[in-house]
Amino acid sequence: METSLASCKGSGLLLLVPVLLAPTPPGMCTALRTLSKRLSQRSKFMKHNFPINFTIRVHYEEVFRLSNISRLKLQIDNLEMFVLQRLWFQINHGILKKILRVMPEKHPSRRYSAELERRFRDAEGIFVQSHHSEKDLPENIQDILDRMTEHLDNVPESSWRFVSPKTLLDNFQHSMRCLFSDCFSVTNPEHDYGIQIPRRLPLLLTQEGVLLPGSTMRLSVDTPRNMQLVKSRLLTGTSLKSTIIGVVPDTRDPDRDSEDLSPLHSIGTAGLAVQVVGSNWPKPHYTLLITGLCRFRVAGLLKERPFPLAEVEQLDKLEQYTPSFNQEETGGDAELGALSQKFYQAALQLVDMLDMSVPVVAKLRRLLDSLPRETLPDVVASMIRTSNKEKLQVLDAVGLEERFRRALPLLTRQIEGLKLLQKSRKPRPDDEKRVFSVRKGGVFPGRQFSLDDEAGDEDGDDTQILERRVHGSNMPEAALKVCLKELKRLKKMPQSMPEYALTRNYLDLMVELPWDRNTKDRLDIGTARVLLDNDHYAMDKLKRRVLEYLAVRQLKTSLKGPILCFVGPPGVGKTSVGRSIAKTLGREFHRISLGGVCDQSDIRGHRRTYVGSMPGRIINGLKTVGVNNPVFLLDEVDKLGKSLQGDPAAALLEVLDPEQNHSFTDHYLNVAFDLSQVLFIATANSTATIPPALLDRMEVLHVSGYTQEEKVEIAQRHLIPHQLQQHGLTPQHIQIPQDTTLEVISRYTREAGVRSLERKIGALCRAVAVKVAEGQKVAESAHGIPERSAQEERGQSPICLSVSERFTLPGVALGLAWTPLGGEIMYVEASRTEGEGQLTLTGQLGDVMKESAHLAISWLRANAKYYQLTNNPLDGTDIHLHFPAGAVTKDGPSAGVTIVTCLASLFSGRLVRSDVAMTGEITLRGLVLPVGGIKDKVLAAHRAGVKRVILPKRNEQDLEDIPANVRSELDLVTAGDLGEVLNAAFDGGFAGAAKMQGHPQVASKL
Repeated sequence: METSLASCKGSGLLLLVPVLLAPTPPGMCTALRTLSKRLSQRSKFMKHNFPINFTIRVHYEEVFRLSNISRLKLQIDNLEMFVLQRLWFQINHGILKKILRVMPEKHPSRRYSAELERRFRDAEGIFVQSHHSEKDLPENIQDILDRMTEHLDNVPESSWRFVSPKTLLDNFQHSMRCLFSDCFSVTNPEHDYGIQIPRRLPLLLTQEGVLLPGSTMRLSVDTPRNMQLVKSRLLTGTSLKSTIIGVVPDTRDPDRDSEDLSPLHSIGTAGLAVQVVGSNWPKPHYTLLITGLCRFRVAGLLKERPFPLAEVEQLDKLEQYTPSFNQEETGGDAELGALSQKFYQAALQLVDMLDMSVPVVAKLRRLLDSLPRETLPDVVASMIRTSNKEKLQVLDAVGLEERFRRALPLLTRQIEGLKLLQKSRKPRPDDEKRVFSVRKGGVFPGRQFSLDDEAGDEDGDDTQILERRVHGSNMPEAALKVCLKELKRLKKMPQSMPEYALTRNYLDLMVELPWDRNTKDRLDIGTARVLLDNDHYAMDKLKRRVLEYLAVRQLKTSLKGPILCFVGPPGVGKTSVGRSIAKTLGREFHRISLGGVCDQSDIRGHRRTYVGSMPGRIINGLKTVGVNNPVFLLDEVDKLGKSLQGDPAAALLEVLDPEQNHSFTDHYLNVAFDLSQVLFIATANSTATIPPALLDRMEVLHVSGYTQEEKVEIAQRHLIPHQLQQHGLTPQHIQIPQDTTLEVISRYTREAGVRSLERKIGALCRAVAVKVAEGQKVAESAHGIPERSAQEERGQSPICLSVSERFTLPGVALGLAWTPLGGEIMYVEASRTEGEGQLTLTGQLGDVMKESAHLAISWLRANAKYYQLTNNPLDGTDIHLHFPAGAVTKDGPSAGVTIVTCLASLFSGRLVRSDVAMTGEITLRGLVLPVGGIKDKVLAAHRAGVKRVILPKRNEQDLEDIPANVRSELDLVTAGDLGEVLNAAFDGGFAGAAKMQGHPQVASKL
């Protein structure tokens, strides 16, 4: 008979089903065939996860491997063969009983293992009946085994086909002594066959803690000697003996691993390596799970390399312990009995102070009742919170009485600490987890025990807390139904499953979302106006829109949050206005930067089927603020990208649609969430890159640049005080008057916003800070800053304010352009040479601007005689049009009037007024059409010192947005055709323009 393996997939249990390959007694054959047939019918059992302790599995395999009675053949008498065959069944029967003892009552595999135990019992009965004998095993089995060994000593080795029967019997006896002393009465009173550890043990040196007998400890392997022990002993060994190692506390310097080991700590713990976890990539690293067996004394160090090997002397007897501890067992020592009873009562007192409804505490209570008293000091000391030095003292206590005396003060201190904690505050369910630090796996030979073996006891309490949080979150019915379903699945999962963490994270997110939590809005319009005016100067349009929203909220409380979009150049305060709006309303504020986002999952989240899935930024933001009516600022919405992962702008359609966002569905949540109370504010520098469908869902509010006067006020009210605070200065150190601020604005920071202005002010503050730090006295002047010092810090002016220097020759005109950074002035230059009538355009022009140049040439050729120009400006002449700042791409129709004026100056030989700027689109008939960005363009002209601005007549309504002080300082001319433009651009008008305006028009007959 050989032994084959039939393993349960996904299971910790290995069933060894015998297969008959050699002559075997008929009764044995009948019993084994019946057993194999019945087990094969239990296919359902094979599909169930059957986690048992690793040590029991090792025992199970060892016995089947070493007790292969078929190899003995018929060389022994019938009685001895019957004994071995009967032992084979009882060993398997006993192993299953041991499994049932450590398996929880409600474990899903318990009834299957109980049925398996019954199958072995039935097979044993069939075996006994086949021999027509009800005789049980002899009482003195050891004598029979000894006689077998003596008989087999006389059998030549060559007569055996497989392994020597003597070796099998020796191993069989050793397995029975070491592994199954609690299952079978195999010991003879005349002999002491208690469990003995090997005389030579490899030593594992650890600085992480102290392993005590009866406890389980997880140790990391990091030193070279320990690494060699794992590789050479644990990973390559195949017998149970190879899993027993010695654990010795290492009191040496951890950096001295290469030096001599002596002197080692004299007392250590023999442990069983239950589990080895780790890998060899990218570098070897292992973690051991070790169960303490008994104490030993290091008698001598045999070798140090590659790992320490020592000769040891066993100090604790590992016999079959009895649950009781009385006077007889202690040799009548009444003092030791009283001490053990006192220790036992103190341990019970500590457990009774904890919440017995917690499963881990109930398990601990059962452990105290089942363990022998002599093992309590080690087990309890490993469970309560103690230092490594204190545990080392318990380990060094070889005598039982000394061990009780050293462990009792530690237990008493734990009780007093728990009493103090209960008095100082109201007890909570998780107090015992912090005060009573229980080790995971109180293990004892023959009585395996673990506080968290099945990943459902301590975690069960967390699951109950999570369930209460789910019911208390007031989520909608649909979301609650999904959460309860996921919670039900979570309770059935072991913690080791990857999906456990995913489900737990999902439920934690669901209960943390603000389903019904919100803040109360402050609807006082007067207070809101004061707050907005204090935080921001100008920006009247934005302030008025916020006040309108507050007014409507006073009249209707169920108003949905508006979707606003602030469009304007950088540095004008779009983001800070959003923050001020949240402050005014009394709401939470959350900013989401969308610049460069090119994945729709950033908005809608990932589906939970993906590895590393997470919710989108909208749901994450709601979790962060903790309320369902915050102010969300979607920054840089015009800079969204698009990739293979989807279009985030399309995903925003649902978020920013008031008719849809009341049921926004994130892919991660997979349930609807109401966003209708969220106030969304988007910011952008331009609407050109925003998809039309998304732009249609937002209320666009244009934020133009500031005038010089507004910048001066902003600097005096906000920028200068802020920079003084940032640099640790006071008004006594530096004062920046308005004229100095105006000079910085006009000569150093020509921009729409105020960011460069703030940086320049910061440069002045840093210069003063250096002088203050050096102990110099800051000179005072009428302007607050010495003129020379201010000039040095500001540096050379990068802006030339003289526009007239560019108008020294005919063929130069000044136009106005709009950019996302605000309005800009734009020069147009033209020259002509003899040639073939070609037109050359330079300056990185777009197609629309090139078409405007061709329109201007066509119009001038058609109207040359009205303006006293040559009959054909292009005859024998090449024209070159150049737009300076050639590195900047330029496009748009608004340069049409500027190109016409520039070419008219070139062909007439007259200079265009140097203080005139213009903008407008032209047609082939000479009409001037309206353009956009009027306010930004006019402010740019004002910053450049222009006095007259020519605008399309149909843009007159846009002049209302221009500040009154700017309108008063500029001569704003509106023109309906090119004749009016030329008259306003040249001093004294343009020759022929009046005649053209009076030219009779041909009436249409259509």
